[in-house]
Amino acid sequence: MTRWLLLVAAACALAGCERTMKNMYVQPKLGPDAGSPLWADGKGSRPPPPGSVAIASGDLAKTSSGRHGRDEIEAREAADAASAPPRIDLALLRRGQARYDVDCAPCHSIVGDGDGMVVRRGFPRPPTFHQARLRDVPDRHLFDVITQGYGVMVPYADRVTPQDRWAIVAYIRALQLSQDAHVADLPVDLQAGLRALPAPPRAPASRASAPALGASDPETS
Repeated sequence: MTRWLLLVAAACALAGCERTMKNMYVQPKLGPDAGSPLWADGKGSRPPPPGSVAIASGDLAKTSSGRHGRDEIEAREAADAASAPPRIDLALLRRGQARYDVDCAPCHSIVGDGDGMVVRRGFPRPPTFHQARLRDVPDRHLFDVITQGYGVMVPYADRVTPQDRWAIVAYIRALQLSQDAHVADLPVDLQAGLRALPAPPRAPASRASAPALGASDPETS
């Protein structure tokens, strides 16, 4: 019995040894200025290709993250866009609708009530845009949440441009108006025409509840 216990203990000890199993922890490589038989000149460090331009200063030389300085450039672009929201017009709303439908509707739903298809399949439900708290927040708050993420929502800074983020914010405001509008807010001629229409049957929120921004299919990229 003792012999079997010793064999089991030895097997467990051997299973934990990694000295002979590199597991890619240590890989063949050439150090700086090391020699190499792979090249005719015997040098491991290769000269830059002809026409290469060294960058010693400026935005492109600030990071070594592999993104070649794009982090700083994009941060500045985002700050510029955040400080200067675009003028709201129909083209901006159409663009916002297109980007919202792609990036936001899966969770927030087409009408912004938080009942998107991803939520119906078990993802945590986001808050509805039609509550007083989110109707009253400044536009910059919505822009920052899209940029930085919130809770289980991932940041969209690297997926949605600053201009498109502002377009989405404008469209969210349009959705809020569409779900909290009053007949008295309309021009008098439209009020009369609206009152003449038969009351629609109650149904779950759908695309028909969203504001109609034009018959043409907006760009989605």
